[in-house]
Amino acid sequence: MSVPDATALRAAVRLRRLADSRLPTPHGLFRMAVFAAGDDKEHVALWMGELEEGMPLVRIHSECLTGDAFMSLRCDCGPQLQSALAQIAAEGRGAVLYLRQEGRGIGLANKIRAYALQDEGADTVEANHQLGLPADARDFGIAVAMLEALKVRRLRLMTNNPRKLDELRRAGFEVVERVPIQIVANPFNAAYLETKARKMGHLLDPDA
Repeated sequence: MSVPDATALRAAVRLRRLADSRLPTPHGLFRMAVFAAGDDKEHVALWMGELEEGMPLVRIHSECLTGDAFMSLRCDCGPQLQSALAQIAAEGRGAVLYLRQEGRGIGLANKIRAYALQDEGADTVEANHQLGLPADARDFGIAVAMLEALKVRRLRLMTNNPRKLDELRRAGFEVVERVPIQIVANPFNAAYLETKARKMGHLLDPDA
């Protein structure tokens, strides 16, 4: 599947800002805004400090109920989210964009179906394909629109995924640095991480 052009996606996204508040967390006090786009899902921005100046840390994080809420060991999503929040808090400035694109965009039920296929020996990419679904169905045009709403133009992107870098740069953002989020593998996700590096091009340290 070809990667959508982020500039075209940005033009197609009609973002609405629904609500703002403050959110105290174990990492510190964040500001929070809820956005809605044409997908009728509510996406969240969490940020700390002033984002318009300098080069704030930014993490684009897709929803993962099993990893973020239930601390599943099958993926690295939960630890990545907590690491991003901790790094932002340590610097006193940065943002997490929490996109409601569960299971790399295929939805929760399909993700669990894919897990069942992985239990039978398929890897994360093969399982999606066996379900007739793409390996990654996410739409990062929503993140582009959210960054513009937050008036971010220059940033350091916390990611292991080169696609996110490419899409933000094509949309006109100055990504001055890629900040890796390296999570130590465990027996339940080692093969998953290896597949993401080998088949999806993620930039992972094989010795981590």
